[in-house]
Amino acid sequence: MQKTINILNKRAKFDYEIIDKYTAGIVLTGTEIKSIRLGKASIAESFCEFHNNELFVINSTIEEYLFGTHYNHRAKSERKLLLNRKELKKLQKDSDNKGLTIIPLRLFTNEKGLAKLDIALCRGKKNYDKRETMKERDTKRDLDRIKKSY
Repeated sequence: MQKTINILNKRAKFDYEIIDKYTAGIVLTGTEIKSIRLGKASIAESFCEFHNNELFVINSTIEEYLFGTHYNHRAKSERKLLLNRKELKKLQKDSDNKGLTIIPLRLFTNEKGLAKLDIALCRGKKNYDKRETMKERDTKRDLDRIKKSY
């Protein structure tokens, strides 16, 4: 159809320990999907919450569509996520545990052109965990440089 869109939350893997991953659909209006297809979206500061047994992504930014007149959408608004009932119940039960949250990892379009959101049940990392992650990344980079030189 067209090129696929892949918008990542780069800080998520650094700030959170990922426990479980899901792929959810998003309820969007016409101008929102047009902006996503242009790549004008950000999920860096967003998170997910339950309202009346429905999952919503909060604080995600989808810029206004340039050619949208008075039909344009708001840039920051709550957007409903679509999951199976079993997945919603499991996520709600798990997210009620202390210290667990639901974070969006990736916003993408599938082969049919529909917008999907990869979400994950996560636990926040402590500072020493983050330092360990940086240390592992640096040693891997050094090993790759050494391998390349030989």
